[in-house]
Amino acid sequence: MYNIKQSTDTKEAAAIEARRNREKERQNRFFNVRNRVMGVDVQALNNQVGDRKRREAAERSKEAAYGTSQVQYDVVVQMLEKEEADRTRQLAKKVQEFREQKQQLKNGREFSLWDPGQVWKGLPTYLSYSNTYPGPASLQYFSGEDLDRDTRLRMQQGQFRYNLERQQQEQQQAKVDENYTDALSNQLRLAMDAQATHLARLEESCRAAMMCAMANANKAQAAVQAGRQRCERQREQKANLAEIQHQSTSDLLTENPQVAQHPMAPYRVLPYCWKGMTPEQQAAIRKEQEVQRSKKQAHRQAEKTLDTEWKSQTMSSAQAVLELEEQERELCAVFQRGLGSFNQQLANEQKAQQDYLNSVIYTNQPTAQYHQQFNTSSR
Repeated sequence: MYNIKQSTDTKEAAAIEARRNREKERQNRFFNVRNRVMGVDVQALNNQVGDRKRREAAERSKEAAYGTSQVQYDVVVQMLEKEEADRTRQLAKKVQEFREQKQQLKNGREFSLWDPGQVWKGLPTYLSYSNTYPGPASLQYFSGEDLDRDTRLRMQQGQFRYNLERQQQEQQQAKVDENYTDALSNQLRLAMDAQATHLARLEESCRAAMMCAMANANKAQAAVQAGRQRCERQREQKANLAEIQHQSTSDLLTENPQVAQHPMAPYRVLPYCWKGMTPEQQAAIRKEQEVQRSKKQAHRQAEKTLDTEWKSQTMSSAQAVLELEEQERELCAVFQRGLGSFNQQLANEQKAQQDYLNSVIYTNQPTAQYHQQFNTSSR
């Protein structure tokens, strides 16, 4: 036989593979009990999507607000920097204007003496000579030539002396002013010390006067208070004597029984005036107590008799209950014995029936292969 190599169709293989994949997906979808029974909570998913969108929108709005605030801050910073630069520029401009207007070199006192171009600004040389008719080729000025050097040196020395004398005068005047200021300060300090001493003496004298006046006032107040206390003691002594006299002559200490009787209700007494009961009242109360005691004794005896009867009745009832319980236990024992024999008979019958089913009826038992043939396809 010849070996014939058959070429496989790629499209057909792809279609078969696609059908196989769809079948697997279908089986997964059908055999997944959770998705088949419960399904997907679409509402919860939609809620989650909505929450995420709202959160993203809030974050975007927050970022936009932050960006806006940053832009505002940048604008403010730029404005502040611009104002600072303007102030610096204006200050530099004013300083430069002041220097140009007030600090020019020509405004100095020594400018005329120390001018480096003074030689060039002087008169030509020929004006100093007696010959006023030089030739055509005669030079009128040479570099380094200075005809007024001696005069300028004298003027510079005079300027030095003037400046030195002026500085000495200024130093002497400053020293004089300082001495005068020190003298004034010393005088002022002495005056202040004298004033402070005078004020201290005045304060001390005022304090002494105040202390003396306060002592006199305290003495006067002490005398007034002592007189007031003496009068108060005298008045208190008089009141005490009057109270003692009243108590000794009143009905409170005379043991008058009529004093304790209430004026509006004769059967009541006044507690603050009552001195105790009379012998007749005490005898009546004791008699009433004896009657109450005898009644209480009779009542206790009756209660004791009743308790004895209740105890005897309770004991008889307990004896009857014990007898009934004994009878109940005997009946339960008889019932349990009958029930046990009946259950044994039922168990024997069920066992015989199960043996019959296992040995005669159910002889062909299913194997695992029988159960595995189910749920193998989605069709």
